[in-house]
Amino acid sequence: MVVGEFAQETDLLVIGAGPGGYVAAIRGAQLGMKVTIVEKGNFGGVCLNVGCIPSKALITAGHNFQHAKGHDSMGISSDNVSVDFTKVQDWKQSVVNKLTGGVKGLLKGNKIEILQGEAFFASEDTVRVITEDSSTPYKFKKAIIATGSTPIEIPSFKWSKRVLSSTGALALPEVPKKLVVIGGGYIGMELGTAYANFDTEVVVVEGASDILSGFEPQMTQIVKKKLKQKGNVTIHTNALAKGVEETEDGVTVKFEVNGEEQSVEADYVLVTVGRRPNTGDIGLENAEVKISDRGIIEIDDQCKTSNENIYAIGDIVPGPPLAHKASYEAKIAAEAAAGKPAYLDYSAIPAVVFTDPELATVGYTEPLAKEEGLEITVSKFPFAANGRALALDEPDGFMKLITRKEDGLLIGAQIAGTGASDMIAELGLAIEAGMTAEDIALTIHAHPSLGEMAMEAAEIAMGMPIHVVK
Repeated sequence: MVVGEFAQETDLLVIGAGPGGYVAAIRGAQLGMKVTIVEKGNFGGVCLNVGCIPSKALITAGHNFQHAKGHDSMGISSDNVSVDFTKVQDWKQSVVNKLTGGVKGLLKGNKIEILQGEAFFASEDTVRVITEDSSTPYKFKKAIIATGSTPIEIPSFKWSKRVLSSTGALALPEVPKKLVVIGGGYIGMELGTAYANFDTEVVVVEGASDILSGFEPQMTQIVKKKLKQKGNVTIHTNALAKGVEETEDGVTVKFEVNGEEQSVEADYVLVTVGRRPNTGDIGLENAEVKISDRGIIEIDDQCKTSNENIYAIGDIVPGPPLAHKASYEAKIAAEAAAGKPAYLDYSAIPAVVFTDPELATVGYTEPLAKEEGLEITVSKFPFAANGRALALDEPDGFMKLITRKEDGLLIGAQIAGTGASDMIAELGLAIEAGMTAEDIALTIHAHPSLGEMAMEAAEIAMGMPIHVVK
């Protein structure tokens, strides 16, 4: 800071206005702090602008297209169903605009100072907010870093008109006839499935032995079964992407499987091999905030960094890059910054992938529980035995509960099937509240509903199932 230069002062400075940053700012303001938030891009971050929200809008549009084509098994059919993808994109953007506009409204409503610019740490307690024509110092008592992450670009697949990140894939002007997806993780499989539902031919190239790492094979198997039924999705596992040749009209992607080189022509290639934290070039060394070789900021159980007045949340700290994880950490960090006794507890943070069908997990998985030597009971109820699932013509899938054998305490749950993203919330709440299988079984669930499966699986855990044979 230049000698004699006057610095603006604030109690809490938040860097980044994504699902971590804006939530931290609001919670800080609710706790009586003077809050300033800095955002260099779009408010709402990756999630609202080019991630969670637009991808789910596109996924929904794809489902609606498939539904419009009819259900032969129900005796419903229709002809000449078409897609105006320009209107699909316009509708998707209208959803994004409503939510991002809402974020600004919430910040203003909580009397938070909003700054559009780039933040750079000048010292342990000062940030410069840089715009095109100014550089203003801000002195803070506490700061929360919530700068998010960026798609990883690999050298042999440089971003271009035809080589896309998830951001580019969400903004295509037309439905591709053929799409190659490099990476079978949750982003690749969600977007690949979305376009497959628009009748795009999709080829997935995954380096690991299975898609959707982090989910159990019995769950991913159901996704693969449904993709096979679609007839327009091919999955190559244990495959190494080698490179791409681009023309004006398309791409040729080369990859290797079991030592044999293959190539496939397509309109576009989508590269989804992970994300990197946005922790470079913001002056963390000036603030004495330590980062790992991968750019991850280490934090304690209050989200505090090596600088006791600076906190970090979201994709830039250890753990999966989930928007709801960032929002949870935001509240903990803001409360800790305000002097409250708030501490992290990740035991009931869910993970959801919006494939077809959806997958969801919370708490312990069966393999993890066994790895840690826990004595557990595994209780699995099939969608095919649920009346609502059959009436929806969605019989594929299951709900699985992991309970502690000694007392029936629920410690984990997994769902593969339609509505998994909504149903997992009840089981996360049950884990958070310390509920047992008996507590869930004694909770009256509406009939017919998908939610009944929680009650049914809990009764299996107790050894007294009603709708499956013991």
